[in-house]
Amino acid sequence: MNTLNKYFSSVLLFILFNQQLSAQSLDFKGKIVSDGTPIPFAIVTIKETKLSIQTDNDGRFVFKNMVNDSFTLTIKAIGFESKSLKYFKKNILNNTIEINLLAIENELNEVVVSGTLKEISRKESTVPVEVISPKLFQQNPTSNIFEAIGMVNGVRPQLNCNVCNTGDIHINGMEGPYTMVMIDGMPIVSALSTVYGLMGIPNSIIERVEIQRGPASTLYGSEAVGGLINIITKNPLKAPKFSIDFNSTSYLENNLDMAYKFKLSTKINSLISANVFYFDKIWDLNNDNFTDITLQKRISVFNKTNIERKENRIANIAARVFYEDRWGGETQWNQSFRGGDSVYGESIQTKRLELLGNYQLPYFKEKVVLNSSINYHDQNSVYGKVAYLATQIIAFNQITFDKTIAKKHNILMGAALRYTYYDDNTSVTQTIDSINKPSVIYLPGFFIQNDFKINQKHKMLMGLRCDMNSIHGAIFSPRLNYKFSPNTFNTFRLSLGNGYRVVNLFSEEHAALTGARQVVIVNELKPEQSWNVSFNFVRYFSINKGFINLDANVFYTYFTNRIVPDYFTDANKIIFNNLNGYSINRGLNVNADATFNKNIKANIGFTLVEVFTMNKDSLNLEKKQNQIQTPPLTFNYGLNYHFIKPKITIDLNGTLTSPMLLPVLPNDFRPAESPWFALINVQITKIFKNNLSIYGGAKNLLNFIPKHPIMRPFDPFDKQVSLNNPNGYTFDPSYNYAPLQGIRAFVGVRYSFK
Repeated sequence: MNTLNKYFSSVLLFILFNQQLSAQSLDFKGKIVSDGTPIPFAIVTIKETKLSIQTDNDGRFVFKNMVNDSFTLTIKAIGFESKSLKYFKKNILNNTIEINLLAIENELNEVVVSGTLKEISRKESTVPVEVISPKLFQQNPTSNIFEAIGMVNGVRPQLNCNVCNTGDIHINGMEGPYTMVMIDGMPIVSALSTVYGLMGIPNSIIERVEIQRGPASTLYGSEAVGGLINIITKNPLKAPKFSIDFNSTSYLENNLDMAYKFKLSTKINSLISANVFYFDKIWDLNNDNFTDITLQKRISVFNKTNIERKENRIANIAARVFYEDRWGGETQWNQSFRGGDSVYGESIQTKRLELLGNYQLPYFKEKVVLNSSINYHDQNSVYGKVAYLATQIIAFNQITFDKTIAKKHNILMGAALRYTYYDDNTSVTQTIDSINKPSVIYLPGFFIQNDFKINQKHKMLMGLRCDMNSIHGAIFSPRLNYKFSPNTFNTFRLSLGNGYRVVNLFSEEHAALTGARQVVIVNELKPEQSWNVSFNFVRYFSINKGFINLDANVFYTYFTNRIVPDYFTDANKIIFNNLNGYSINRGLNVNADATFNKNIKANIGFTLVEVFTMNKDSLNLEKKQNQIQTPPLTFNYGLNYHFIKPKITIDLNGTLTSPMLLPVLPNDFRPAESPWFALINVQITKIFKNNLSIYGGAKNLLNFIPKHPIMRPFDPFDKQVSLNNPNGYTFDPSYNYAPLQGIRAFVGVRYSFK
């Protein structure tokens, strides 16, 4: 009997205990990690009550006074797979539960420096910055950054000459001279070198590319009016021990990239890479007796050395040597005709030397960094019978001081000095007495900015720069950026800024040299000024084992003193003058990136833009003129599918471009607008063991080739203009809106080891 009573008593106590436990509230503690690393700002939700909480900087969360016997927990975090887990209260008690999330590739977690001159995650940056990985460029292999960057929404490489294939990069409809191209944050590619230097930057040296749309003059000075492209070179510490990438096309374009990492000592690591491009086959598919594609032979050798120092202080130095020999023209041209007027050819021989380095000063608690660079550019070129011999030297020094005050204010201040030497054989560098006088410009500047974290949801950045141009005097560039993140998955950014630009006609306006047009400068040109406002919205959607990232940007830029070349008033002239009015650049770009699982990735985007000038004529009446070679609408897209077991990847990508205004002549038989056209590329990659890949595919699948790229190719020196030419047409190779290469196959091999 006693035994039976004890049994019933035990059962009763157990029931009462469980009832009490069920009724009792407890605190549910957890920690969200990925491979042991805490994940801050993850969203943790109890599905039954829809109660949500955000993890702290250590990835921890606490739900207080839990009363349910069981509940389902969902966890979402940017850059990680979502997870849903069910828990029973009796199994939890007051223990801390650790939950591990699997990381997935996402650019929002990338570290960027272009927006604020300091390392910060793209998600947390007050300034909107787009990060491009070299993996994107591998989906459509090219030999240089100029061609590769065309895969990015709103960024458009524009060829400006159908003979020598010179080009520049347009961002959101702004012409190439408004885009500043930097290497490791220093103005290596600018002024004269923008004409051909872009095609000399191989993809093999690139760790990532950062793109900032809109003016960045507060931090980077002149030229960064329309946008900024910052090419971050590979870190010797992270690069593979050896890598090689070779590809060739059915046009017989051959490109080789090689890189080798080695140690100079236990704390000094060095990376040397070389790019060789060889294309020596004449193509004339349209039978106009002119080369469709410029023949090119170039070599680029790059070396970067990193020195490991105490407290991870920065110390690295890099150098690049570049040589290129290119020509285009009549198919029977050779070097014996160079500079003559019997057979037309454009021959450009370029030599470049670049040195750059970063050094963090010791003895300072704050981060004080010295950045220095110098580049030498020598160009020996002829355009028909016109010789253009030019030399440019740009030296740049900058020191920055970075200090955090009260954990909320990050103060960045700096001083910079830029020296530009330019000399050529034209009248630009001659005095009235025809004495050669090279242009020398000193540009000292000072800037300061405060990146202020108001609270977890609000951040603001205010900045001001003052440059003292030795020719144009003091120029001020203020900026204001505001970021609002109501939660982890939504971000709003507002940007206001001012920019300025000093024009170098002969280094920017290639049409001033090619063809038969005469350059006319009406008045002494004043620096351009601009004011820009943009609104950026980023929305992150977590979907099962993937994500969708939506990025939209509305922009508006107002110019005064803008310098616009006039091609239409006189067919034989290019007339330069400051606008007697204003210019507007406005539009919208939207981009969506998606990773659905380990197999499928996709991106699609479009840019809608309008660029026009309002100029007053002699009667003080305003006349609107849309910008040439600027399509109002462009689409970019890409699809990547990976078969896991056979390790085969299929990439499909391309662009769709709307009609754009073209530089036609009076009574021109050619259309004043281009047609709609699409460029589609496909690639198949087979991945073997030990990081060996073989790839192949086709470019321009629809075989689209522009018609009538050159006016009067049979009379390039205009010797017969008066014969059977009632409309007065002259030789003109600037009617360009798309590459002149048709469909072509390519094949390549890629290999690396650690």
